[in-house]
Amino acid sequence: MKIQTAIEPGTPLPLGPSAGDGWVNLSLFSRHAESVTLVIGDVAASDAATPMEIPLDPTTNRSGDIWHIRLTTDQPLCYGYRIDGSPDEAKGRTFSPDRVLIDPYCRRLLAQSWNTPAGYGSRPCCLVEPETSFDWQGDRPLQTPAEETIIYELHVRGFTRHATSGVAAPGTFRGLTEKIDYLVSLGVTAVELLPVTAWDETDNKFFDPVSGARLLNFWGYNPVNFFALQPGLAERPEAAVSEFKTLVRALHQAGIEVFVDMVFNHSGESDRHGITSSFRGIDNEIYYLLDPETGNYLNYSGCGNSISCNHPVVRRLIIDALRYWILEMHIDGFRFDLAALFSRGTDGAVLTDPPLVEEIAEDPLLRQTKIIAESWDAAGLYQVGTFSAHPRWREWNGRYRDDLRRFLADYDDTVSSLASRLAGSSDLYGPSGRGPLNSINFVTSHDGFTLYDLVSYEKKRNEANGEANRDGESHNLSWNSGHEGDPCPPEIRRLRLCRMRSFFGLLLFSQGIPMLTAGDEFARTQHGNNNAWCQDNETGWVDWTLAESNSDLLRFVRFCIGLRKQHRSFRRSTFFPHERDGLAENHPEISWQSLHPGRQDWSPHCRTLAFLLHDPLDTADFFIMTNGSRDKAARFVVADLPPRPTATSWRRIIDSCAAAPADCCAAESAAIIDAGAHLDVPAMGLIVLQSFPSQQP
Repeated sequence: MKIQTAIEPGTPLPLGPSAGDGWVNLSLFSRHAESVTLVIGDVAASDAATPMEIPLDPTTNRSGDIWHIRLTTDQPLCYGYRIDGSPDEAKGRTFSPDRVLIDPYCRRLLAQSWNTPAGYGSRPCCLVEPETSFDWQGDRPLQTPAEETIIYELHVRGFTRHATSGVAAPGTFRGLTEKIDYLVSLGVTAVELLPVTAWDETDNKFFDPVSGARLLNFWGYNPVNFFALQPGLAERPEAAVSEFKTLVRALHQAGIEVFVDMVFNHSGESDRHGITSSFRGIDNEIYYLLDPETGNYLNYSGCGNSISCNHPVVRRLIIDALRYWILEMHIDGFRFDLAALFSRGTDGAVLTDPPLVEEIAEDPLLRQTKIIAESWDAAGLYQVGTFSAHPRWREWNGRYRDDLRRFLADYDDTVSSLASRLAGSSDLYGPSGRGPLNSINFVTSHDGFTLYDLVSYEKKRNEANGEANRDGESHNLSWNSGHEGDPCPPEIRRLRLCRMRSFFGLLLFSQGIPMLTAGDEFARTQHGNNNAWCQDNETGWVDWTLAESNSDLLRFVRFCIGLRKQHRSFRRSTFFPHERDGLAENHPEISWQSLHPGRQDWSPHCRTLAFLLHDPLDTADFFIMTNGSRDKAARFVVADLPPRPTATSWRRIIDSCAAAPADCCAAESAAIIDAGAHLDVPAMGLIVLQSFPSQQP
């Protein structure tokens, strides 16, 4: 790397790198630094190459808390910083001048292939390259209405890395691009990508207990930067940005939105024993929550440190990062990991009106994006329903997940909670004036059992993670259907498939926004591992042979998604009105019963629930019956049909316990069921009736 002419003081704003014709300006915040040295490496050189070091003069290269410099060059620039200052252990003020630190605002990091030690903190890694234009081909945000949204959560590498994926570039952005036709055929409207911002996948300290091989940080919930892409997710790491943009453009062209999982609650620097790569060495007491007595990290994230999200400097960094992903990468929305940390002040106390939460919701450049909070943290702060009263904030509804799991595992006192979840969780979102579309409904996610494992295991099997099965959630609300794991007897297999279909039906016919986890639709298994964060192998990868061997389940899920899309009865934007609020008594939009019409049973020992949906603006009515008993069928009396302009009859379109193809079929070819008939719903079963015009004589 050669600096062709003079080095100038530069300007303090914008923070991070900015470039023009033949120049690069670098700007870095560090309040407590006493010396800052710019370290310049050679983009093409080996690690052994000697970098150039340029000390910044605090009188000319510093404005307030910002250090800056301008270089004259027309070549790619690889850089980092050495920072030193007076240590103060009680305040947590630590500096490591031997480390070469990542600029928090850098947009790209040194290209490297997957499973290659990153060297973050040991060498210059930040890249500034000449701008290359990307043809977005007129791409614009899709702005899919919330009521039409169906989310599909996936891991970019795990989705196509398996040898059976059939893609030319497995485990990459391009590989996911090759699977877009599948996503379209499934019917989802948005993909939610596990982290794609840079992390060091080799930072895992655990080893496979059988092979002794070091495990990798597969999932990526350990960011080293909030702007830069993880280069190892690209087919050509040096082209990660263009490959990611190509993926986003292709998904948009297929009508699919792109959400990214952002991890702002902690960083990959971990605790005091972790690697110093950026924030800790730049200004530890600004970027992290620290104990005011000892200077130790307050660990609300469970990962060794907690970002001080509501410090004004950090808040600006987060907003700037989100704006970058919107403007430069055309992202449609964000899911925020452990977002309850956004509610903690700079001392860790829970704030009544956290500034970051409001700022994200009100930022003018983010107004068209979907924002989703995982509204809890690892220290017990659980804010489902109370994270924010702002109507833009949506939440992963952990109560929905738990209540559906309890019902379909035969727990006591579940029916009333199930009804609340199916109707949109008005108990959670109604008091703040929000609606059912503030609820992201899910049964599984990347974190925990897959759906197949949820109905197949009662005990987690995480020994392969190298922590003697201590990691991962132990309270899974799972039931193994009468046999632990596989192989299992045929009757157990049938019950598991019945329960999975019941879960899918309830999820997709609930009010709120549904989220599916990749591979659940064809019974993907992790063989009981409920914390596959380090399993970059067949445990963590999607096995695409299951899409063929379990094609009947996949067909069922597609049918349910299609039904949801066709009927507004399942896609309300407001809660159901109460019958006493002027709604005609014999035309309720929803009516509940247990086994008999007009008779509800909310008692702790009840295992049955049915409800009738009647939306006058929809083309059909629906009567849905479900039985949460493990071993007893339930006999329901079928409700009367609401009057329609044309005569109708009930048709049985879904029976989750029936063998394919009888598990689902279109109303025109389904069996006729008379109103008032007695209908048996098997244990763990779900039956859905749809009104359909009667055949004329």
